[in-house]
Amino acid sequence: MTEGAGTGLYPPLRSGRVAAVLIGGGLLLALALSLVGWAVVHVATPSAMTVWEDRVTQWFVLHRTPRLDALSDLGSYLAETVTCIALLIVMVVVLRVWLGRWRESGALFAVIVGELLVFLVVTALVNRPRPDVPHLDVAPPTSSFPSGHTGAAVAFYGCLAVIMLRQLRPGWFAATITTVMCLVPMIVGVSRVYRGMHHPTDVLFGVVGGGLWLALVLTTLLPVPPRRGESATPRPSADDVPQLDATP
Repeated sequence: MTEGAGTGLYPPLRSGRVAAVLIGGGLLLALALSLVGWAVVHVATPSAMTVWEDRVTQWFVLHRTPRLDALSDLGSYLAETVTCIALLIVMVVVLRVWLGRWRESGALFAVIVGELLVFLVVTALVNRPRPDVPHLDVAPPTSSFPSGHTGAAVAFYGCLAVIMLRQLRPGWFAATITTVMCLVPMIVGVSRVYRGMHHPTDVLFGVVGGGLWLALVLTTLLPVPPRRGESATPRPSADDVPQLDATP
């Protein structure tokens, strides 16, 4: 099965190849993150790294204020599951109506669903305890490694940023929107550490996991389109054009 009609800038998709790339890549990513998480929990704990992480989380606890508590709550909520699902539904419809095709909507759906599945696999295998500090949120049953909020923020808002940068005009407006969306994962990551829900390395590998999954989805579903004036399919060369035999 192929998908070519209505995609405009992008080459047709072959569903079998797309499924193989995304499923295979997701499994490899989950395995790699699980190995890193296992090493953090079983090899690097305790270590100088974990001592530093404890100092960081304690520093945030000592500098908590009611205003920062409220701001970090808002920052964390930018990547809550309910927030991502609601924004996903809205943006899938908006992108379909705006661009007149499903390609970008499908990529956004794949980004958030795939990131969630990878996160659930890794957190189940690693099972890292959350920081030993007062938590400002109710701890979910998933473990601390990696930060699902941060991974979701990188994947979801990163995908939107790429789409906006390619589609919005003028360029300065696209750059402004893209910059704002790229700041969201930073806000989410700091908020999660501030609220005592994650170690710094949980956030770091949330960024790594979300970023790698985003890159895989973009290269598979939304490859860089050709420049204006270039065709998405190569033109036949002179050698490919059949020649007429002029001999009587």
